[in-house]
Amino acid sequence: MNNTLVGNLGPAVTEQDIRSMFEEHGTVDRLKIMTDRWTGLPRGIAFVEMANDAAAAKAVAALNGKEWKGKVLKVNQARPQIHRAR
Repeated sequence: MNNTLVGNLGPAVTEQDIRSMFEEHGTVDRLKIMTDRWTGLPRGIAFVEMANDAAAAKAVAALNGKEWKGKVLKVNQARPQIHRAR
């Protein structure tokens, strides 16, 4: 399974907006817009998991640097999460 990071999203962007943008390149399995823990407002990033690696690579190549809703998107392959002790 792959995980793609989408950054520099505007505050009005919805899950459906992102899903429709990525589904032009393949099937989206999961999508999560990250929100601030205390305010609940969007943080401007989302994670998208696609059905296969080829579709994810195609989406990254097509969408990275693309202007969308007044913002230039930053789309990369996400790095694995590092669990930290608190």
